[in-house]
Amino acid sequence: MRPSQRMRDLGVVQHGAGILAEPARALTLPAEHDEAERITDALFAAMERIGQVHPFAKGMGIAAPQIGIGRAAAVVQPPGDAPAVILLNPRITDRCDDVDEQYEGCLSFFDVRGLVPRPLKITVETTALTGETATTVYARGLARLIHHEIDHLDGLLYTARIRTGVDPIPVEEYRQTGRAWVYE
Repeated sequence: MRPSQRMRDLGVVQHGAGILAEPARALTLPAEHDEAERITDALFAAMERIGQVHPFAKGMGIAAPQIGIGRAAAVVQPPGDAPAVILLNPRITDRCDDVDEQYEGCLSFFDVRGLVPRPLKITVETTALTGETATTVYARGLARLIHHEIDHLDGLLYTARIRTGVDPIPVEEYRQTGRAWVYE
């Protein structure tokens, strides 16, 4: 079974679906508190299902459009024992000029990996269930994961960020490289 078919079977919306190309609708918080919790619970449940069949050594994330919900919510699980990051109405407010390129995968087209340039540090504003906003700075691998999910909420796939002339590679070819994200 192809990796993308496995993700489809686990409830992940696949490349080509219109919802992945549309900006997600913001949550009105605190008025939509219960809706935001329902969506967050659905995201955690999806991550649990996916994590049972595929290990994610670099961490993983999933955005609401990837499970068919066109709202601005995502969850990122950093590698190791770090707590999950819940992103409600996230918006990148600043990014450093220093960029690196690393291979990324996407649950919505899991058969390939792409070499994606991203800033090494981003500042993100999110909304809490109470309606209060918070600003957090993320760096390196976690910045990459967070940025990838925010792109989903903006209706972008990582292929939109790949340099011209650089194509995604089959997952089988990527696996042979054994390349982890490396930061100096």
